[in-house]
Amino acid sequence: MIRDVDSSAVISAHVIESPVLGAITPKELSGGVKVLILMLKDDSFVYNMSNCGNNCAKWILKIAENSNENMTEEEKKRDENYAQQNTETDQDAIAENQDREVLKFVDVFGNEYETEINPNIEKHSYDLSKFVREGDKLSYNDESFYARLGVDVSHHQGNISLDGEFENNVEGAKKAGLEVGVYFFAQAVNEAEAIEEAEFVLAHLSAYHITLPVVYDPESILDDVARTDHVTGEQFTENTVAFCNRVKEAGYEPMVYANMLWEAYNLKLEDLSDYPIWYADYELLPQTPYNFKYWQYTNEGRVDGISGNVDINIQMIEK
Repeated sequence: MIRDVDSSAVISAHVIESPVLGAITPKELSGGVKVLILMLKDDSFVYNMSNCGNNCAKWILKIAENSNENMTEEEKKRDENYAQQNTETDQDAIAENQDREVLKFVDVFGNEYETEINPNIEKHSYDLSKFVREGDKLSYNDESFYARLGVDVSHHQGNISLDGEFENNVEGAKKAGLEVGVYFFAQAVNEAEAIEEAEFVLAHLSAYHITLPVVYDPESILDDVARTDHVTGEQFTENTVAFCNRVKEAGYEPMVYANMLWEAYNLKLEDLSDYPIWYADYELLPQTPYNFKYWQYTNEGRVDGISGNVDINIQMIEK
């Protein structure tokens, strides 16, 4: 019901993923959905069916069919008219959208989604049949691209925080011949704070020469309350642009971390076309049609020297 009427996905009892507002609470659902839920759960009130509008008509009928609610003939007729109008609208929409390309995908929990592919965003040209897995190792090679693997680590893998261990890890990685980059988990609620986040990162990088990108990581925190819970996708996009611009000004390569949910419903990818994407997706093949330079393809990899699971990524490099 919620997905059909509001085009939103129920992530948990406390979080709804809205294509317009991003991560919201159930309190922020539309008035139509709220009325439908009340109709479904509580038959002690009399409802004004017009509160729901045409897009709720079929749900009104379903609820009426499966309940003992007594409706007047006038109300039943009105609902039938709503349903008829909604059907006609759907048929018109099908005719208008028949040339549009639709993508079906799943999130990390297996929830299914459907979104229209944006024709204005650059698509990747990878041959998906060239991605070859051997255990948790992935390879790719064709006439246009080759690839190499890397890991990303955080406090989940141990003493990796902005203290002495961070400096030791950076220096140790460089001495071992590894290339190093960093990512920052975004919690800014506006552009000014995003610039502050960029300045924070740059201050800690000033002593090092890193060769991989500085990545901005806007994500929803699904298992806890976050200060960004009410930040819209549009604002997240503006924050991302502000962060990346400042990083670029400082001489580093900015990058944006995103999964398919964020590409479909939150970030305005047209506004981020200047920055490469680090794409996260744990399906066997990347589901995104859009271009990406890195793919975080598993969070269950194993690497010598790191206890427990680790994220493994493949970097796509043009020949």
